[in-house]
Amino acid sequence: MSQECGEFYVAVTGAIEYAEFYDIDNVYCKHGYHFGPEWSLVTGIEEGLTQMCKKGGVTRERAVWNFPLSVTFKSSSPHGWPQLILSIYGLDFFGHDVIRGYGVCHLPLSTGRHKKTISIYVPESSSVMQQFSAWLTGRRPELIDPTILATGNGRECKNSIFICLKSTIRTKIKEFFVTVTRMKVQGTVTATFNVITKDFFKLGYENGEKRSK
Repeated sequence: MSQECGEFYVAVTGAIEYAEFYDIDNVYCKHGYHFGPEWSLVTGIEEGLTQMCKKGGVTRERAVWNFPLSVTFKSSSPHGWPQLILSIYGLDFFGHDVIRGYGVCHLPLSTGRHKKTISIYVPESSSVMQQFSAWLTGRRPELIDPTILATGNGRECKNSIFICLKSTIRTKIKEFFVTVTRMKVQGTVTATFNVITKDFFKLGYENGEKRSK
C-alpha cells in the first residue's frame, strides 16, 4: 500500500543514554523532532522529558538518563529527514531551573544500530554585566524556538557558532530583523538509534547501503 501511494516508512527506536558536562550537575533533557512538510509522525511521542539526574560513576562526569525513544515516520521524499532536538536544563548554584544547552542531530539514514555523540551548545550573554545579572537572577539567554537549530538559517561556523534567535515583522512589508547570539560548547550527549526502513529502496532512493536481492 505504501509503495502504491509513493510513501516509505522509517522506524526508529533507541535511547538518550547519558550526558557529559564539564562543570554541571543535576540536569534533565527535553527532546523533540523537526522534520520537513512531506513527513508525518505515524506512531510514537513527538516530545519527551527525562528525569533529573546527578552525575555519578568513578569520574563523576556522566549524567545517565537511558530515556527510551520510539517513533515511526512516513514520507514521500527524503528531503527534510527528521532531526532530534535536545534542550538540556538543570539547577544552578542558587537552585534556579536554567538552560544548560542545546543539541541537534539527524536521525541515521541507514538501517541498523547507530551511536551518536551530540555536541551541546549554550547561549552566552553579550556582556559581562549581563552575564553577572543572568547568573544572579537565573534568567539566562535562551532560544525562543529550539527548532531553529535544525533549519540552518542565520548560522555561521567559525570559532563559535552563531544562531538566529528570532525574527519580527514590522509594517505591512515583511522586514525581518535578526537577533544573533554567540554559543559555546558545554558538553555532549550520547544517544543510540536502531533504524528500520520500509519501501525506501523500492521507490528508487539510495542511502549508501547495499540492497538485498
